[in-house]
Amino acid sequence: MDDIPETGLHIETEAPAEVRAQLVKLANLRDLLHLSAAFDLTRRGGGVHVAGQVKARVGQTCVVTLDPLESDIDEPVNLLFAPPLAAATKDHDADRKAGDEEPPEPLIKGKVDLGAIATEFLLLGIDPYPRKGGAEFVPVKVDDDSAKPFAALEALKKQLGG
Repeated sequence: MDDIPETGLHIETEAPAEVRAQLVKLANLRDLLHLSAAFDLTRRGGGVHVAGQVKARVGQTCVVTLDPLESDIDEPVNLLFAPPLAAATKDHDADRKAGDEEPPEPLIKGKVDLGAIATEFLLLGIDPYPRKGGAEFVPVKVDDDSAKPFAALEALKKQLGG
């Protein structure tokens, strides 16, 4: 927090290939072609306000066709960090009403981990059930007059007079 000037701080970063490879495993992706983030940090009281965007291009597999597909992620970031005491003293369960702002995130040792923020918002932006455009699941219709699963039990029941 001490590194942030009074006028604020703008940071842009792009994830290197090694980090993207680790995130592919973490997020169970086929590929992570691009990951970048742009953040504006400003001091707010005793805390830090972080606003910006996380952008990525992810490779996944369509859950319907199993074809590879790529999609873009563009997640807005708007977080407030405050020292743990300030965050803890705010009784956010008793005084919160519908529509109130979220309580601030804890500021640990006066630092904000921008890599963790970028990772979190990347994971939030990934579609857990990606589909190619126009792909629909159509269940297979079976017009099968073969034996039914309980046909043998039904026959036994008839034999025993039930």
